[in-house]
Amino acid sequence: MRLKWLRLLAQKHIDLEISNSPKLRTRIVERPGLWMTSAELGLLRNDLRSIAAKTLAAKDLNYGVFSADLSVFEHLVITVVYRIEDHRPIAFNALRLMPCDLGAEKHEVLHLGLVMVDPDERSHGLSWVLYGLTCFLLFLRNQFRPLWVSNVTQVPAVVGMVSTTFSKVYPNPARKTRQSLKHLLLGRAVMKHYRYAFGVDNEAGFDEMRSVITDAYKGGSDNLKKRFEEAAPHRDPIFNVYCQTTLDYERGDDVLQLGKIDLAAAQSYLRHQVPRKSLRSLLTAVGFILLQRLFLPVFHWFDTARSWKTLRPFER
Repeated sequence: MRLKWLRLLAQKHIDLEISNSPKLRTRIVERPGLWMTSAELGLLRNDLRSIAAKTLAAKDLNYGVFSADLSVFEHLVITVVYRIEDHRPIAFNALRLMPCDLGAEKHEVLHLGLVMVDPDERSHGLSWVLYGLTCFLLFLRNQFRPLWVSNVTQVPAVVGMVSTTFSKVYPNPARKTRQSLKHLLLGRAVMKHYRYAFGVDNEAGFDEMRSVITDAYKGGSDNLKKRFEEAAPHRDPIFNVYCQTTLDYERGDDVLQLGKIDLAAAQSYLRHQVPRKSLRSLLTAVGFILLQRLFLPVFHWFDTARSWKTLRPFER
């Protein structure tokens, strides 16, 4: 166990496991394409495919983690939930890291990506793990600097979840947030460079004032298109009304939401979304992140006998 802790502290990318309930555990891996062996990457991909096979039945996807190009794993943060009893994967989220150059400023946008849950396992309350946990840990890794997040969906429940979880989200039907210049510029950058990340064809339109992608399901995500009646509703009807009146479900529209995870969003996530019984495991993961990013560099700094990055040993 001691060697495992030392390995976790020394690794450059996140590779954490936490028990989010007595029956479930969650693994989070950051940019696995940069450090996993081919065999390990193949096993991870098989886990994701097994969840997709149950979720989509006979349907198929050919973008993101399901494309033939394994290099996509160099830019992803994967969260997988397993049953402890038989180690069977039951849910995953694939977040995409998207560098956006706005000229004077550079941002890394965290795209919330594809979420899938085994239909037989949807009563376990996994939304806090699949939508917020990884964002929260990456926010800590970023030394509490705000992180931009993006989301592309036509599902009212997801629109509402993003609107209530993150800060300064646009569009946000509940708060009627105004579109800032940063929202506009990041939206343009995401649509210009990263359509393939969420399966949107170059021919799809983009209404940047409303932040709506028109005819979005022609770039690999075809089998995710839903009718309004098939999309999961939110308990607050304002999000359902917004999606029904703003999006053309017959054509296949999506909304592009942009927001931030900052201290306010992180505090709200801990207070309102994380189950009390899971706080201990989460705080353990937080401890490793803080040790790795804040305290370990200080510890290395005072070790004058060995080199560390650009620092060299002190010679008498």
